[in-house]
Amino acid sequence: MLYTKVAGIGHYVPEEVVTNNDLAEVMETSDEWIQERTGIRERRYGIKHEETTTTMGVRAAEIAIERAGIQKEDVDFIIFATLSPDYYFPGCGVLLQRELGITKTEVGALDIRNQCSGFIYGLSIADQFVKTGMYKNVLLVGAEMHSMGLDFSTRGRNVTVIFGDGAGAVVLQPTEEENRGILTTHLHSDGTYAEKLAFINPGAHGGYHHKKMGNEVDYGYKDAKYGEMFLTQTMMDEAHIYPNMEGQFVFKLAVQKFPEVIQEALDKTGLTKEDIDMFVPHQANLRISQFVQKRLGLRDDQVWNNIQKYGNTTAASIPIALCEAFEAGKVNKGDLVCLAAFGSGFTWGSALIRW
Repeated sequence: MLYTKVAGIGHYVPEEVVTNNDLAEVMETSDEWIQERTGIRERRYGIKHEETTTTMGVRAAEIAIERAGIQKEDVDFIIFATLSPDYYFPGCGVLLQRELGITKTEVGALDIRNQCSGFIYGLSIADQFVKTGMYKNVLLVGAEMHSMGLDFSTRGRNVTVIFGDGAGAVVLQPTEEENRGILTTHLHSDGTYAEKLAFINPGAHGGYHHKKMGNEVDYGYKDAKYGEMFLTQTMMDEAHIYPNMEGQFVFKLAVQKFPEVIQEALDKTGLTKEDIDMFVPHQANLRISQFVQKRLGLRDDQVWNNIQKYGNTTAASIPIALCEAFEAGKVNKGDLVCLAAFGSGFTWGSALIRW
């Protein structure tokens, strides 16, 4: 029987550091206000017009490939998770393939849109491909360049202060070593409150979902003709072209779903909270991570948080944090690693890995 192991891991964050005080210069906020609510002190932004979601993913992928001891040409499937793609279409998977210089192999490239849960979803998909013997070297990338699509004004501060740029990647390979690699993954979603955390415009919905839910917000669709509905002047004038979030609603749901999906993974494998050596949560909010840590009864040295330095890098946050923990010697062979994420959709998931 085949299992799926993490054969190589890498991450990349841009050089530009943007502090809370830097943001306070362009919007009404403060270092104290941001830290109190999120735990974030600073984040990284990619170089505009020089770095993209794809190029950052490439930097992380190259490190993961080298650590896996393979050549780029050995990659036989690509999975790319992001909510901030270079293009509306095509997806970043084929762009990453091109940047890596492996188009001649014509391997498949799959793009997934599960936002903060993207890496967990990608991990579960890759696990199925590897353990069935379909692929031997799956490259899974999570990357984001949020800085290109945020509202840098007081109006958008509740969202803008949270997000940063970066990328993480893993190479997943088969192993016959029993009780090694990915032990279990668990994926969930509930679209009931999708608009509570969403980047709605521009899009192809034409106001349908808002009308159906009784939302009378006018995005300028009523008098628009086909071909004029994708991006209207009203959207731009009323700042409907930026992400929006009802923070308290998201927080309350996250602290409920995080522990549930972790316990589900433990129950499936017959393991307990006491068996966890390292917990790597999606870096959504330091307060959420601390709440879950308390519920699990874990010490500070059993949890890896880096949101203080990077903010929320969405699909990239788990692989970046996992890579840092690995590089710091906090994740070693035989350790039980627990991953969990919750995000827009809403989607959430967990994974247990025997390193």
